[in-house]
Parts: sequence; C-alpha cells; structure tokens
Amino acid sequence: MTLPGTFQKCKIPEGQRTVKIALRTACSEDSVFARDLYFETMRGMIERLFGWDQAREERNFAGFFKVDEVRIITADNQDVGWIQEQVENRTINLGSFYVMPAMQERGIGTKVLDILLARAADQSKAMTLAVVKINPARYFYEKRGFRITHEDQHKFYMRADPGGPRLDN
Repeated sequence: MTLPGTFQKCKIPEGQRTVKIALRTACSEDSVFARDLYFETMRGMIERLFGWDQAREERNFAGFFKVDEVRIITADNQDVGWIQEQVENRTINLGSFYVMPAMQERGIGTKVLDILLARAADQSKAMTLAVVKINPARYFYEKRGFRITHEDQHKFYMRADPGGPRLDN
C-alpha cells in the first residue's frame, strides 16, 4: 500500500530518466530487506566504532525495528530503502533512513526527506534525528535545514523546525 501524497518524481542523473518515488507501508516480510540494508549501510561505521559482533548487531536491530513505524522507499515500484519514524505530539523523530548504496546520489533520499519535511510542516511538527558523527549524511541533513541541538560520544542529534531554513543542494 502506498500512502496518499507520497508520490514524487525525481530526475536520475544517469540518462535523466524520471523515477516515481513512493513510500509504502511495511509488512513483517520487509524486516529481512530492512535488516540486510541496515547491515550493508552501517557495517563499516559500526566496525570502526565498536567492532563487528554479528549476534550483538542482530539483537540491536531486533530491538529497534518496529514494523508499524516503518515505510519502504520505492523507486519505480522497486524497494530501494526504508525509513522508521516515531510520531510525537510536537515532533516526528526519523529513527532510521536508509537507501541502497547503488541507488544513492540519485535524488531519492532528497525527495523522500522533502516528503517527510513537508508532512511535518503541514502538521506543525519539528523533525528530529540522530546521525553517527562519522556519517557524512550529517551534511545531507544540514543542507535540508537540520541543525545540531546536542551530541554524545558517537552521535549528533539534529532538528528541523517546521518552515525552517533550507539550503540549496
């Protein structure tokens, strides 16, 4: 199922082909896709910070992945990523945001974040997230209006207020 208002078209640099981007409700079968993509995208950073322990990472993923908070990112009806959000009274926390490495730098993440920020603004809610300090995604978020509110040993905590400033790509 695709949620209303979640379709966007974006230009893919290679060949300038228009791609339909959508978010669909996740189901329990999507957990394997989400787990594999999480491990693929985060393994290098986790290894660098903590070392890789497969059993620990399986437990960590099982502890934070909640299918009712997840939506799958599709590009032309193919699964290419996933997000996980926790909706509060005044904020929407973007707990997870992953796009397949082969599909990154094609405008997909930007379009998805635009959808999420527009929805948050429509609800007069701020968006919050945490990003690992060594993750270059920090700059992606800063370009889209997120600012660092605080930090701990490993993460920056960021916030974008509704209608807040955005920088161009």
